[in-house]
Amino acid sequence: MRFLKTVALALFCLGTIAAQAETLRIGTVPGAYSDALNAAAPEAKAQGIELKVIEFSDWTTPNVALDAGDIDLNFFQHRPFMENTAKQKGYRFDIVGLGILQNIGLFSLKHKSLDQIPAGGKVAIANDPVNQGRALLLLQKANLIKLKDGVGFLGTVDDITENLKRLTFTEVEGPQLVRITGDVDLAQGYPHFIVAAGTFDPTSGLIYSGIEDKLFAVSFVTKASRKDDPTIKKFVALFQNSEAVKQQIHTAFAGSDKLYLLAWRK
Repeated sequence: MRFLKTVALALFCLGTIAAQAETLRIGTVPGAYSDALNAAAPEAKAQGIELKVIEFSDWTTPNVALDAGDIDLNFFQHRPFMENTAKQKGYRFDIVGLGILQNIGLFSLKHKSLDQIPAGGKVAIANDPVNQGRALLLLQKANLIKLKDGVGFLGTVDDITENLKRLTFTEVEGPQLVRITGDVDLAQGYPHFIVAAGTFDPTSGLIYSGIEDKLFAVSFVTKASRKDDPTIKKFVALFQNSEAVKQQIHTAFAGSDKLYLLAWRK
């Protein structure tokens, strides 16, 4: 009888734990961000959070899904991107935790240096305002173009004032840039997408943005109304303190410290 009571008590406790488990749906993109979230899943489950990682192939749908309530938070964008999108679409979002700051660059599979980029060369850049602006700033840093004063990372191809090599621009979704790098003379590149694609060396960039400005750290974003949600806060803290997550991020950036920074670390 005592054994049966013990079994009944154990089953009751397991049922209680299952009933208390919270499901957290996180939208992201393939590569470092998705892999890092999946690395956190076992620890999250042990702490009563059932993680559902939902991958998107673009940078538009994760915010549409968040606004619609189809996911609880997303992990793919930095603050300038979020704020620009919110301004355009009327979203009310907030950042609830910093994530990964990656060192974006300009890559070429045809040329060994920036000096070799030919007149009339083709350049692939992101098609969204903020990330396109970052590419143009890199091109200006490389002395290939000049931009209007003060446009910063919100610059577009219309803000180019000097283009002595008469470069032509192809604008594509950021995650797709790695796929067309071989078809152009120069392409904006994101190291974790390059690693995920396995097509070329992510440390072979001809010039990089640097990893000092945490403004561009990819962060956890949720609806402003849920910024104090205890389950979300618990998961973000777990993610930031997980050794498994840190190891997975390092692997996703080809084991190179020059390609990324854990932005939550002071």
